[in-house]
Amino acid sequence: MTAASLTRSAVTPDDLTITPRDRRFGRDEATPRWWHGGDPYASALYNALSATFPEGEAFFVDSVRQHRAGVDERLAGEIKAFTTQEVIHSREHLAFNRRAADAGYDLAKLEAQVHKRLELTKTRPPIASLAATMALEHFTAILAHELLADPRHLRGADPATAELWRWHAAEEIEHKGVAYDTWLHATRAWPRSKRWKVKAKVMLFVTRNFVVDRTAGALELLSQDGIRGPKAFAGVLWYAWVRPGMFRKIAGAWAKFFLPGFHPWNEDDRALIGEYETSGNFAAAEGKRKVRSAA
Repeated sequence: MTAASLTRSAVTPDDLTITPRDRRFGRDEATPRWWHGGDPYASALYNALSATFPEGEAFFVDSVRQHRAGVDERLAGEIKAFTTQEVIHSREHLAFNRRAADAGYDLAKLEAQVHKRLELTKTRPPIASLAATMALEHFTAILAHELLADPRHLRGADPATAELWRWHAAEEIEHKGVAYDTWLHATRAWPRSKRWKVKAKVMLFVTRNFVVDRTAGALELLSQDGIRGPKAFAGVLWYAWVRPGMFRKIAGAWAKFFLPGFHPWNEDDRALIGEYETSGNFAAAEGKRKVRSAA
């Protein structure tokens, strides 16, 4: 974590506002095949991640909404705002994925793997879906923090696509406590030991699947570029774990999930959202617009 995240809070901050920013990216323009500075490995890894979002974020919304009965007024409002943000995220990544297809990529295999994972989770009790969502939302939040904190992650990228990822990251930070607070509400009758054991096991399972599936997805897309074998594997590992090393850099924040007293807002990194909103790209756009709630 950086200096932007030094403010500490034991719970979701009282003055937090979750604001859906209804923005559109890359419409009426072609996205380059290797949009990330001409780097096939970087482009493949981000494309593999984007392939998860349309169905994955719909799953997050359904999982949280199944447990909203009985929550207090504040959390109910946050769930509504979370839902609206996630619906817009799904829309924009669906549009991006279509541009990736227009550039020549077939994402069907990646999307089928996402569907398979989610359908398996849905066969279990609803609390399992909420636990998976809570763990994955922590993953997306720490990835978002790292992406906004270090400009090197998107340096040289296609401007419209880079702005899509920055916008998404800002909103993931903003709503990072919603699934966790819903989980705390849904498991309020559980002993702390049981809650910790379940969330720890789920996070380990989610982590294994996330790393394996995103790596496999990137390798599949690289194979469509004719890049295969040890060269492809080494390139993905280098980009993800060494330089700029997004996965390596989130390891400490990932580990904090297992500490007693963990809460996503133990690290208040809203300063990164403020930096994004005062950036030239955001300020030059039409600006954020509140939209009708999707909940």
